[in-house]
Amino acid sequence: MRIWGITGTNGKTTVTWILAEFLKAAYITTVEVNTTRRVFSTGYTTPPLPVLKDIFAEMEASGVRDCVMEVSSHAIHQRRTGDTVFAGGAFTNLSEDHLDYHKTMEDYFQAKFLFAERLAEGRAARPDDGRRDMPPFVVCLDGGYGYKMLEAAGALPLNVIPVSVKAPRYDLSGLKLAGEYNKSNVLVAAALAEAAGVPREEIQRIIPLLRPRWGRMEEVASRSKARVFVDFAHTPDGLEKVLGAARGFTCGKLWAVFGAGGDRDRTKRTLMGEAAAKEADCLVVTSDNPRSEEPLEIIEEIMAGVRRAVSDASRITVEPDRAKAISYALSNAAEDDVVLICGKGHETTQEIKGVKYPFDDREIVRRYVNSMKRGEK
Repeated sequence: MRIWGITGTNGKTTVTWILAEFLKAAYITTVEVNTTRRVFSTGYTTPPLPVLKDIFAEMEASGVRDCVMEVSSHAIHQRRTGDTVFAGGAFTNLSEDHLDYHKTMEDYFQAKFLFAERLAEGRAARPDDGRRDMPPFVVCLDGGYGYKMLEAAGALPLNVIPVSVKAPRYDLSGLKLAGEYNKSNVLVAAALAEAAGVPREEIQRIIPLLRPRWGRMEEVASRSKARVFVDFAHTPDGLEKVLGAARGFTCGKLWAVFGAGGDRDRTKRTLMGEAAAKEADCLVVTSDNPRSEEPLEIIEEIMAGVRRAVSDASRITVEPDRAKAISYALSNAAEDDVVLICGKGHETTQEIKGVKYPFDDREIVRRYVNSMKRGEK
């Protein structure tokens, strides 16, 4: 069984499922695991090694030939993949996140680069082989640290394949996934699929068939006058990119409903507020997963960035109750507006003071639909 690893700050889940589509493969993602025998969640982006071994064993028993998996920086640093030999891999990008764990961006980058080093160590090429016979490692140049990774990985015994929307190798005119960042995601998956042996014409055939899923720029039907989307964006770079993508199809005002997680990297909160304020017309700042922290304290750190970016307070609303925040945006958005609910995406719980309560942004939107049908507010 060939195992393909995807690492990076943003885009891991999307690249993983797209590559799985190209390869007709099993997969391990933040959202779910599909062994082809069953679909389930582990609660991890990259599961602990004992769990991972059981998953691999089940896949092999099912006759799986290819598995695509997300490889997080935590998993790389903690060696959760053990001595797993990867057939190839990809780096999507690097931006502000997880500095509560890695402390500095350089340490964060080195964790990602360590994946490339282990990829090279796992299957060393014979001395007389050309670089094309070495493990493929696709590097996206469109996001942060792309060129740095290209240079660093270029010194390893890897077949390093750079990709960029500035010079696409595939026709993306029929792509249904919104945003330049999704074009990058598709190009990364396509390049790795081709390196894995999938014919270019088959990849090109599948590209127009890809549809949003798992709370990644996923549109949710609503009786609100506005179009409503849910996305997992929870970093400054992620917010900037997803809001920028939504701006491209917003005729009226662009609304952003978002918060920041508690007990995680605090340094990104102000940057998230600043990024959202620069991109959106109307902001509703709320809770994400506050965990053990006080929601209003997290919000205040976000608001420091918001105030740094804008002076017009009339377009900013603070509502710590996430359900009320979503309903407020849906009720006040006008026709031709777009409401983008960011941060939780596929998640179906909200963690507060050690308790995980059922909570799905998409379900909140649907409940609003139902209340509108009853004539309620």
